[in-house]
Amino acid sequence: MADPGPTAQSGGIPATMQAFVCHQLSDDLSGTGMAEVPVPVPGPGEVLVRVRAAAANFPDILMCQGLYQFKPEPPFVPGLDVAGEVVALGPGVAGIGLGAEVVGGARLGGFADYAVLPAAALRPKPDRLDWAQAAAYPAAYLTAFVALVRRGGLQPGETLLVHGAAGGVGMAAVDLGLHLGAQVIATSASDAKLDQLVAYGAHSALNVTQGFRERVKALTGGRGADVIFDPVGGDVFDESTRCIAFDGRLLVIGFTSGRIATVSTNMPLIKGFSVVGVRAGEYGRQFPERGRENLDAIHALAQAGAIRPHVGARLPLAGTRSALELLRSRQIVGKAVVLP
Repeated sequence: MADPGPTAQSGGIPATMQAFVCHQLSDDLSGTGMAEVPVPVPGPGEVLVRVRAAAANFPDILMCQGLYQFKPEPPFVPGLDVAGEVVALGPGVAGIGLGAEVVGGARLGGFADYAVLPAAALRPKPDRLDWAQAAAYPAAYLTAFVALVRRGGLQPGETLLVHGAAGGVGMAAVDLGLHLGAQVIATSASDAKLDQLVAYGAHSALNVTQGFRERVKALTGGRGADVIFDPVGGDVFDESTRCIAFDGRLLVIGFTSGRIATVSTNMPLIKGFSVVGVRAGEYGRQFPERGRENLDAIHALAQAGAIRPHVGARLPLAGTRSALELLRSRQIVGKAVVLP
């Protein structure tokens, strides 16, 4: 973490703060813990936010394990999604006032009392959402939007199969799929979670531990799913290739199962489906204008009450590791959010 130097910031902002820090990369997150660190100073195009809520995401875990595509050097403060109040502006920032309630994120820094965020990534906090709900939606719904709209081209009336549907990103895909007019089939490895997914609005819910290929085909009249949203990988990916429709799109979101699956190229050739990679953040970096449109689109949905971010656990900042463990062990439905 960069030391902002000895000069304290103005406006009553303290020189130090509490933060959840990854001191050392570790598979079991044992290299993480709470620490007192300097309050960061916003640079050009950045703002300092007093964090009111920060949501846990799988990339936070992977970064602390050294397994994510983006590999910051320890020590660093993880935390992608933030909701809070703007307390300081970096050089060149316009259009955001002190005291503004905002949501957004960056690659790092959210699990702390204060976080520096790019001004361009921030949007006003939706009035309909409390702090925890506001922190819960940006990364999850951005991933779902880029996957289903930009990469998957999901159309009304198509069948959407969502794996890992009880997780934060999975629930966002279920919710957005319903909003887009799809027939949504949700999967999980837990019968209790399946009941919650049906209550959430999924048209059908299947337990993947019992196999799902034939049941997906039965639910779709033998056709298969038009779009498959897969953050799980491994065996789930393998079986998905056997229940996808001709001209289907199999969206690769991640590998929470721990195994990166492979597919013989004759399968998409013969069955006429596409395997499509989804990296929502990188998509916005490669196509900045579309990236801004994506953020505007999910913000408009949240502001209109058209999406329903589900918060399954609210913990204090000191409970950040517990929030990540809930996510890692799949003990939570929806998002785990910490409230500094």
